[in-house]
Amino acid sequence: MIEVKNLTKKYGSKTVLDNVSFTVENGEVLGFLGPNGAGKSTTLNIITGYISSSDGSVTIDGIDIMDDSIAYKKKIGYLPEIPPLYTDMKVWEYLDFVCDLKKADKSSIDKILEEVKITDVKNYLIRNLSKGYRQRVGIAQALIGDPDILILDEPTVGLDPMQIIDIRNVISQLGTKKTLIISSHILSEISAVCSRVLIINKGRIIAEDTPENLAYQLSGENKFILRAEGDRADIEKALSSIDGIERFEFKDSKDNENDYIIIAKNGFDIRKPLFKTLANADLSILMFKAYDVSLEDIFITLTEKAKEEACDETNE
Repeated sequence: MIEVKNLTKKYGSKTVLDNVSFTVENGEVLGFLGPNGAGKSTTLNIITGYISSSDGSVTIDGIDIMDDSIAYKKKIGYLPEIPPLYTDMKVWEYLDFVCDLKKADKSSIDKILEEVKITDVKNYLIRNLSKGYRQRVGIAQALIGDPDILILDEPTVGLDPMQIIDIRNVISQLGTKKTLIISSHILSEISAVCSRVLIINKGRIIAEDTPENLAYQLSGENKFILRAEGDRADIEKALSSIDGIERFEFKDSKDNENDYIIIAKNGFDIRKPLFKTLANADLSILMFKAYDVSLEDIFITLTEKAKEEACDETNE
């Protein structure tokens, strides 16, 4: 288990991380989400031992890097945002070199090549590989030494859509065997492969939960989307007459001009009265479902809220 406690990082008077705490359970795939400059890479660099913190601690399975740095680092495989590749080396030569650095068993190289699907380019110079293949080589070097934990910082940045899908598939397979922390500002990346999301903004953790729970907290159980066919004035008149509806809001859409977000009163099941009222008004229901909040919605809502709270603190 990774345990991060009260992590703080300052550069002079500038605070990059402000009292960050979280845990990552064994076998978990954690998405570390935040805008550029939020503190994601700084946190990961501290966890991997690349830089030190100003305050706080990180332990892996109870081991602090200050107590036993070798045992600590053996547990981590790290892919930085810019993969640490020697482009004049062939793929297999580079991985052989990484084995020497890590004092790892070289017999694992063929298995790793297979695992990240780069066996067919093992004799290529790294400089001649596409960016997608270079990312795979970067993941391969992180796997040398068979670490329990993989930390991937922006693993798909700069890749084209097909390369992103390929790398995502590799990550998904690795997630069945190892503990993963994946840092990204690409929302689809996190929602596709992660079981839990941690959102950081301006050096502070502003949310931590599963994507499903975060969506539920923001949407609530009484929020729905309605798409109806008919005159807009007639639809809104019908909705206004339903006692169980607290309020409704026209959802601006070029394709579906009669989409509405409906908030029901607590304890009211509005389905039957809604269907009956619209049918009596000769209005057709084309869609009615619970409101689904995307990870993008969650991210925007929480970062905007954090921004407002920061402004309030400044004004005080």
